[in-house]
Amino acid sequence: MSSVGAQLQKVARVRMSDEWSDYTLYGRLAKTVDSGSPFADVLKKLSSTEHGHYEFWRKYVPEEEPKFPTLKLYWVLFLRRFFGLTFATRYLDRHEAKVVVEYERMAPLIPEADRPAFDEMVADEKDHEKAFALKVESAAVQYISFVVLGLADALVEISGIHAGWLGLFEKTEIAGLAGVIAGGAASLAMASAAFAQAKQGFQGSARRSAIYTGVFYFITAVMLATPYFLTSSMILALFSSLTLAVVILAITTWYSIVIQQKPFLKDFLEILAILFGATIVVFGLGAFVGATFPGIKVF
Repeated sequence: MSSVGAQLQKVARVRMSDEWSDYTLYGRLAKTVDSGSPFADVLKKLSSTEHGHYEFWRKYVPEEEPKFPTLKLYWVLFLRRFFGLTFATRYLDRHEAKVVVEYERMAPLIPEADRPAFDEMVADEKDHEKAFALKVESAAVQYISFVVLGLADALVEISGIHAGWLGLFEKTEIAGLAGVIAGGAASLAMASAAFAQAKQGFQGSARRSAIYTGVFYFITAVMLATPYFLTSSMILALFSSLTLAVVILAITTWYSIVIQQKPFLKDFLEILAILFGATIVVFGLGAFVGATFPGIKVF
């Protein structure tokens, strides 16, 4: 066996299992969709396409059996149930760009007789993203930028407000209540800003954009304030609230980047830096005011 043949077989073993996995996963997702949904036909077509890719690689290792990651199946079905079909399919599709690059790099290994089928397979991988480009499952996907706007602003502003109260108030309940009240007022302001922003060329509903922004802002504000009602230690409450903020930020950023097909780490670190930077600055301001005017600590 030539070195080229051995290398091709090594690649085929991995790609065969990957394509079988995608074939199975798309097929299972298709069963979660009503037959009349536009997604049903697309998912069945993708499943059939992946099976064809599996057959292509299988012929290089005919005695091998594909390996299927059962945990991945349950994970994708979990994402389908709690984050929606669009998210689950784009989660599966997120690695297609890397697959295309890998396929193009291994093109010289493919026998000349198989090149037409190989080129067709590469074209299929490039078309995966286009299959879902114009299909939106829910309003939450279409308005994801407004959801992220409400969450990100609330994380930064409310965390800063709580940090500022650390130097002004001695009771955690007062700091928590201040965060809720500030969150309510700010959510109305953010909703108004989102409404005005959506009126400038956004294809969706400006009213719905405002609702998503305002509601998610206020929900986040309440969540961040909750630790202040559960403990009498201001430091513990602040630490718990910030930890919760980081978790919310991670989940939100991950959801956003999967839907929008963007890198995760860069966006996450940028907002995280803003979050902690604002918290430190406002905490310093509150501590300065508290030290300068000691009599202000009336609670």
